[in-house]
Amino acid sequence: MPESHLPGGPTQDEIMAVSLFKLGLCPADTVLEIGCGTGRVSVAMAKQAKMLYAVDRRPEAIATATLTARKAGVSNIGYSCTDASEFLKSGRIYDCAFLGGTKNIAEILPVLVKNVRRTIVINAVMVSTLECAVASLKELGVFTEVVQVQVSRSHDIGGSIMFRPIDPVFIIVARGAACS
Repeated sequence: MPESHLPGGPTQDEIMAVSLFKLGLCPADTVLEIGCGTGRVSVAMAKQAKMLYAVDRRPEAIATATLTARKAGVSNIGYSCTDASEFLKSGRIYDCAFLGGTKNIAEILPVLVKNVRRTIVINAVMVSTLECAVASLKELGVFTEVVQVQVSRSHDIGGSIMFRPIDPVFIIVARGAACS
């Protein structure tokens, strides 16, 4: 399935760069990704970490992400087609987590905070998701910051260039006690 057919589409390169920087992955890290979508972020994280667990509740997303990883020659990703709440019941511990999907975020964050040693990064496009995530992370005592990233790309027009904006993304960062 082509990337463009998945709601949300692929994460823009510039957004991914800032998100990965904020995540601060290390080669020995075990990482969880909730809402893997097209798999572009999965591949980028897997290249920097020891193991990545990618979760998405949509079978078409898992199929697309698996194909993306195969084409990139990345094999250290375990995929699960399930709801994040179900997946998190295993109690597995991760070094870092990235959330590209935000369904049930208020229920997921308390579990993630217990199961993630170092950093959680959430990409949000909706203000309601931003508000919910920040409030939850503050209540849990791990909120660090929000960075709003607005990217515009150049396009030719009348012998010159103009810039077309891409929707802004809020990058929400939480750090656990291990990072303090």
